[in-house]
Amino acid sequence: MGTFEQVKDMAMALGLTPENEDPAGELFTVTDEERGINNLVIDCEEPILVLEQVVAPAGANTDFQKLLKMNRHMIHGTFALSDDGTMIIWRDTLQLANLDLNELEGSLNALSMTLAENADDLVEMSK
Repeated sequence: MGTFEQVKDMAMALGLTPENEDPAGELFTVTDEERGINNLVIDCEEPILVLEQVVAPAGANTDFQKLLKMNRHMIHGTFALSDDGTMIIWRDTLQLANLDLNELEGSLNALSMTLAENADDLVEMSK
């Protein structure tokens, strides 16, 4: 079984259902609304696993200094801008070579916690 299949199996072991699978690109998305996970892209990009979720539009009220300060308190991942600068995204990378279920779960939990802790500020920035 290849790395892509192993990562999908890990996601399913965490109660997530792989969607929008692209086996050629070795990526899929997952959603868990209770945890704030919405179309999280899970992308096997040897030698790393990329986790990326759109959080909110980057609007006129986006406080980039505040986003950078939020990053300081995150356990895993970081807030960043999409390539075109229009969206605030959460992004994390993990090493595929020694990825285990606990590590993937830690990143997903960190995403959920980050969104919950910063929800009000993120909503305000997206206006």
